[in-house]
Amino acid sequence: MNNSSCLGEKMFVLSDHLIKYSSKYELNITELLFLTYYENDDTKEFDVTKLCEVLHVKETQIYEAFNHLLTLKLINLETRKDSNNRQSEVISLKPLYKEINEEKVNEEKNKSNETIYDIFQRELGRALSNIEYEIITGWLDKDYPEELIKGALKEAVYNGVNSLRYIDRILFEWEKKGYKKLEDVEKGLKKNDDRDLDLFDYDWLSDNEK
Repeated sequence: MNNSSCLGEKMFVLSDHLIKYSSKYELNITELLFLTYYENDDTKEFDVTKLCEVLHVKETQIYEAFNHLLTLKLINLETRKDSNNRQSEVISLKPLYKEINEEKVNEEKNKSNETIYDIFQRELGRALSNIEYEIITGWLDKDYPEELIKGALKEAVYNGVNSLRYIDRILFEWEKKGYKKLEDVEKGLKKNDDRDLDLFDYDWLSDNEK
């Protein structure tokens, strides 16, 4: 049993997307607590007195957080009727979730429009040099499948290496083994444990490529 359970306190889960949006919109602690409360509360009732009690903040802070989140279009205040036709005001997080979904769609769309050069820059976390552009173009000219080039890039990142000459060595070894697609690579890794072969004895630390 955890300490919160022993004290009879309710546990609140702080989601990753709330942390992200807290930073994006520069939300203060009360606004973050406000959103966290309503992500964890099933009733969604806008009860200021209860919010003050649970979040340990003043009433003015609750209204300030509420108004700011409305302005940012992260929440809505809606009216709900119960089975006895009694009305109550509830907080809706639909605007927040809509924005999250739209952002995910845009991220996927941007990824689908990425060139192989964009992928390298994203995975390596830096801009490519002119020489590196030429190396990648050379792989494409040699008819290395993009799927295989991306796989070699991931293999390099897996091993903590950001040298394209190291990736070139991976592609060379894969070509010698007759690998034409990532499925061939996976089968080879399972069969021969290729990650332990001399491919990774390559002295990439002495590689001065920029």
